[in-house]
Amino acid sequence: MSGPELTEPQLEAWGERIGASVAAPVFVALRGDLGAGKSVLARAIARGAGVTAAMPSPTFNLVFRYPGRDGVEVVHMDLYRLEKSEDVWELGWRELGAPNEIVLVEWPERAESLLPADRWEITLGITAPDRRSVDTMPFGSVSPLPELPA
Repeated sequence: MSGPELTEPQLEAWGERIGASVAAPVFVALRGDLGAGKSVLARAIARGAGVTAAMPSPTFNLVFRYPGRDGVEVVHMDLYRLEKSEDVWELGWRELGAPNEIVLVEWPERAESLLPADRWEITLGITAPDRRSVDTMPFGSVSPLPELPA
């Protein structure tokens, strides 16, 4: 099932609303093909959470941590380059989920069996050069996300 289609500005605005309103701790698994907008959405969520630093893609460093407002820390991970799921332990996976953390993970399928039971999954799809489908799925006990634009 495919969710609503959003333009990149709509996706960014929704991401900023997530970052501004979601209750930490929260783990968000960002799924989608290359170019679907996972990093765009992750940066928007971080901006909404008060991150003002530039956010390079974590593709090569795999994990970045950013201070947000009111003591929130945004953890942005990209697991695309992992060779095996057990490699996440070297990235500090065990320590994720502190009470003040918003954890954003791109390519979560690289560590599928290790994903926390309580998480949001957001799947982005390319429907046109300037449009993305967005599907959201809660797992376990998670705080609500803002409504998607209609």
